[in-house]
This record gives sequence, C-alpha cells and structure tokens, in this order.
Amino acid sequence: MIEKIKQRIEDLKNQINDWNRSYYEFEVSPVDDSEFDKTIAELISLETQYPQFLTQDSPTQKVGGSVDSKFTKYIHKSPMLSLSNAFDDNDLRTFDNQIKKSLENKKYSYVVEPKIDGLSISLIYKNTKLYKAITRGDGIVGEDVTDNVKMISSIPKTISNNSDYFEVRGEVYLPKLEFERINSERFKVGEKLFANPRNAAAGTLRQLDPQIVKDRNLDIWIYFLMNKENILTHNESLKVLSEYKFRVNPLSIKTEDIIGVIKIINSLSAQREDLEYEIDGIVIKVNEFDHYDSIGYTSKFPKWAIAYKLPAEIKTTKLLDIFPTIGRTGKVTYNAKLKPVKLAGTTVGAATLHNSSFIIDREVRVGADVRVKKAGDIIPEVISVVKDENYNSLPIWSEAKNCPDCGSILQRIEPEVDQYCENDFCARRIIRGLEHFVSRDAQNIEGLSIKLIEKFYEKNYVKNPADIFKLSKRKDELIKLDKMGERSVDNLLTSIENSKNKSLEKLLFGIGIRHLGKKSAFILSKKYRNIDSLMNLSEEELSEVRDIGPIVAHSVVNWFKKETNRSIIREFKDLGINLEYKPAMEEKSHADITNKTFVITGTLSKSRNYFKDLLISYGANIANSVSKNTDYVLAGEEAGSKLDKANKLGVRIINEEELLNII
Repeated sequence: MIEKIKQRIEDLKNQINDWNRSYYEFEVSPVDDSEFDKTIAELISLETQYPQFLTQDSPTQKVGGSVDSKFTKYIHKSPMLSLSNAFDDNDLRTFDNQIKKSLENKKYSYVVEPKIDGLSISLIYKNTKLYKAITRGDGIVGEDVTDNVKMISSIPKTISNNSDYFEVRGEVYLPKLEFERINSERFKVGEKLFANPRNAAAGTLRQLDPQIVKDRNLDIWIYFLMNKENILTHNESLKVLSEYKFRVNPLSIKTEDIIGVIKIINSLSAQREDLEYEIDGIVIKVNEFDHYDSIGYTSKFPKWAIAYKLPAEIKTTKLLDIFPTIGRTGKVTYNAKLKPVKLAGTTVGAATLHNSSFIIDREVRVGADVRVKKAGDIIPEVISVVKDENYNSLPIWSEAKNCPDCGSILQRIEPEVDQYCENDFCARRIIRGLEHFVSRDAQNIEGLSIKLIEKFYEKNYVKNPADIFKLSKRKDELIKLDKMGERSVDNLLTSIENSKNKSLEKLLFGIGIRHLGKKSAFILSKKYRNIDSLMNLSEEELSEVRDIGPIVAHSVVNWFKKETNRSIIREFKDLGINLEYKPAMEEKSHADITNKTFVITGTLSKSRNYFKDLLISYGANIANSVSKNTDYVLAGEEAGSKLDKANKLGVRIINEEELLNII
C-alpha cells in the first residue's frame, strides 16, 4: 500500500513538471486550469498525509518555471513567490481561521483584487528612472526584459521617487480585444494562433524584437509595492502607487472580514465576462503589513495571501461544420466550425476534433448542439453532444476520403488511427514542413513566418528546405515584397546564414521524418556522426540502436530511400550546410562514464544542461528517471525522491566533486 502511494506521488510530480515545462518554457497550456489544479491538490493532499515523501524538488515546493538562455539572468532581491489556492467558501474560511490563529485575535482586514491572467513582472527604478524589468522566472532568478517592457506605453519610464532602489510588482497582460485582433490577423495569413491571452503576453514579452512588443499593445496592472517604509497597509500602498502614475486596478477593494471577502468574490465573478482582460481567479491579501512576518511564509507562497480559483466555464453552441486539414507529415486533423460563442472572455468559433475515431466515439454530428469548454488552447474542447429531439434526424458523419488540398486518396497505416495524405508534392504538406524546418527546435530561422513561407512558395522562391538557403540570391526581389524592406530582409538572410552551422540533430529533426522526434534525432546524430552514415543504414541496424524502435527505423530508412529527399541532402552539401554532429563540448572517453546511464537530480553549482553536455561529451546516456538500468545518480542539494529510489535500488550516487574526480 505504502509503495503504491509513493509511486502515485512520483507520477503526479512527473506529470505536473511536464505541464509546467510546457507552460513556462514553451508558452503552451497542455491542460486546462481545473485539471491542473485538481492534480496539484491531490499531490498536496498526499504529501500532507505522507510527509516522508515530501521532497524539495516537488512542484508543490517550487515557484514558476526556468529562465530562457537568450535573456540575461537577474537575481531577484526578494523572491517572487506564488500563491496557494482556494476553490470554495470552505477553503476561504479555513484560510481565515489560520490567519486568526497566527495573529492570536489581533485586528486585521483584507484587500480583494482580480487575479490577472498574464505574466508577473518586477519593475525596478533607480533615481527616478526605470532601470530593470524582470520576469518571475523560477522565483529566484528571472529574465531581464527591460527593452521590451519599455515598449508598454502604460508603464512609467520615470517616477517622482529618487530612491536608489524602488521596486514594484505587477502583471503584464494582453487585453481581450487585442488578443482577438492579433489572432484574427494570424488566422488570415495561416500563422499558428496564440493559445490564450496569457500565452500571447508571455510570448510577446520574450521576443527579441521590441517593435513586436510595441505593436501588440500589452498593458499592465501593478499590484504590490516592495518599498513599504512608513506605509502601514496594502490598501494605502495602492494609493501611493496611483500617485506615482502606476496603473492600479480600480476593482481592488478593502473589506473587514471573510464574509465581506466572499461577497466581493461573488460580485467580481459576475463581472468576469465584461472585463476587458482575462482573470483566472481573485486574490485575497491581509491588509496590514506588520502582520506578514507573524503569519509567515512557505518556500513557495506567503501564508497571508491566497488565490480563489474561478471554475472553468462551459457553454453550449451549434456545430456548423466538420472539415479536415493537413499537417507537415500528411496527417489529417479534423476541425469543428462552431456558431461563435463567448467563452471565458473571448469569442471562439472553432475546435479541434483530432481524428475520425474521436468524432465517431463521441457520436458528433453536424447541426447538433455541443458542449464546449476552454481547455489549455484558445481552440476549445468539445466535451459532449446534446442529444435532443432533433439529434436523431441529423446525418451520421463519415470521414474524408481525399486530401482537401491535393485530392489524393487518404491512407491509414495500421495500427495508427490517423489518416495520411501520402502525396509528397501536396502543397499544404510542403508549406507545413517548411514551417517545421525553420522552427525553434529545428534550424531556428527567426523571421521566417508561415505567412512568408506561403508567399515564397506561391512565387516559386521556396519549394523545399534547400531553397531557403538560396534566398540570398533573391535579395532585391525580397526587398520589393509587401511589408518586407531592406532591414527585415537583411535580418532574415543573416538568420538563415547563421543556421547553416547548427549541429546535425537540428537539421535531422527539421527535415520532418515521420515519428522522428528531437531525442531520436539527437541519438542518431551522436551515434552516426554525419548524414552520409545515416543514409544507407538498414532497418535492422537502426532498430538495434538504444531507444530507437522499429517504427522510427522504418520511417528513417524510407525517407532516405526517396530520390527527392536524397537530392535535397545533396543540395544541402553544395550550399555549405553543416551535416555533421557538433557536440556542445569536446568529446572524450572514460571507462567509468562512456556508455553508462546517468540521472541528474538536485541543485548543482551549474545548470543541469552543463552537466548533461559534460557527461554526453564523455559518451554517457542521460535518463530522466532512476531504474535498475541506471549506473549513476549525480545528486546535488535537495535531491529528493530520485535519491531515495537510487538508494533503494542500490544505484551508485555521486556528487559533483566525485564526478570531477572520476573525470
């Protein structure tokens, strides 16, 4: 029984960490808030009941995400903490009782304010001028996005306070109307839609081009003053912030007790749809600053504040149509056209229906009413079909037989449930493939949007990945294109030129071999070192490679068999594209490390990626979890559950000093 509980805790931690990684590092919300909150609540409950399994690496003990390497790191003077959650009135009363207990019946009050669904930011002023703007990051270290923040017109660039250090904290957000405008423009030109206003704000603020930030009209609410000298309450500090011309939310309200808190929450909840910005909850803070130390903190959040989470919104609307679209590998995705409905503050008119099995299993029919919920995407999730008196008279849906773009007969490869367009010359497949080739995890060619790819394809400038590297010969033609100009063309051509030197695994992933992901591309690149060694391998040889199964082996061999693909590789060579594996560090070998499997855990003196690259340079394999096949666990401080499992399995545990001694 106890082992099952321990395993459940590990499973929950791994799931939440994966979701957090998607949310903070890639601005993607893989699940809706209610599912995330439910999973976190279960983990907290189990860790409370079984404290022997509570570790410092648990997501319940951490704040925020990681720091993007493209930005300068900045250590927060005071940690930017998160907030614990309340889901109903009972949770609020429990919170209030804990405050009473901590303060031993001293007088206190509350301030209630909307919880903006945006990106937390710290603004630092020195001698009246805006000095730094720092994202939350992991709560301890954030990203310096000062140049971008200066593009937000509502943020004061100077204030009437000449302190050496003056810090305020707030939430950068994208207004609903701006979000709809931007997504509408992206939809018209075929660019990927932003998931939601929060992801759009985060993605915008982390752009390398400040002009993009300016064009997207971000805004901000300031919610906390760090310089609290001679100020007694949070409510008073908000007035001071207003005097300094910071935007302070007018819906922040002071109340004397928890009954007042609940009334305000009900009132704010009723206004949610009418607000010009998204909120995902309501924040309750103890008003009196001198109580904060008495009430205390955890490693993750202050005990004097809590966030009331608003429930997910479900709406019913009519399904107007179902239509297929084609992706880069030829895979068919079915989409729903909906009668526009306002859902969680934004108007939505489309949903993904995944594949035909999804539609058939749910008995979805065009013309039926469907229940939709805004999940992690702006594209809502169809929860169920309303089977009313008209339902049975509606025609039963059947899957498409032909590609909607090129007309080719769609294929299904057993045992896969998905249909595929197998025509290598399908225009939509080619365009989506080019979009993937230039993406961040592949060649990372900045400035080459799908809008430009479509334009270049229509003008016959680019028909395959190799053509991208020939665009420098068309510089004069590119400059004449609408909305290009010499500067943007120069930036694009520079990005293309720089991408020529990337390591083989980036290109191998980018060329879009079906089933070949980033990890498999890295494994094959590291083992075979260059494209020529890979091109003539058999399925049997590839299947024997560790972590490369028969499905991936079959796809790789089939891709290289096609003369059109081999021709592109030859063009890459002629164009000077690097087709060899380039390790992050000089490679060496060591009997105790080469071909050994390592798991890295805990806090180390340098980033985990540093130690990962170091071990890979000696030929080690890196795994994410400890098993009987693990040879070493490299453990730093607060190593947690992986250390426990290593001890149980008898896996050798080493620290940094021991690793360096081995090397």
